[in-house]
Amino acid sequence: MQQLGLKSPVRLKKYRSYRGNMGLAAENILQRQFKAEAPCEKWVTDITEFRAGGQKLYLSPILDLFNGEIVAWGNGLQAYRGAGEADVK
Repeated sequence: MQQLGLKSPVRLKKYRSYRGNMGLAAENILQRQFKAEAPCEKWVTDITEFRAGGQKLYLSPILDLFNGEIVAWGNGLQAYRGAGEADVK
């Protein structure tokens, strides 16, 4: 190939955001019922990763499904479950 001036395409590795042992899936308590009848009845959370200043940052808001209000949030340089719990307690 080198003598003929041919080059093969370089394939990049697939992106994987998590490189550890995967834990068990959480129980599906809400059963896709994302409407609440009263405040503080159902809270949900997730972890969002983004880059800022050349490093990864993580944001974990806790959302009240009654009115869509963010009741607490946590942030940091590492992702971990319960990031917003400290703000709730």
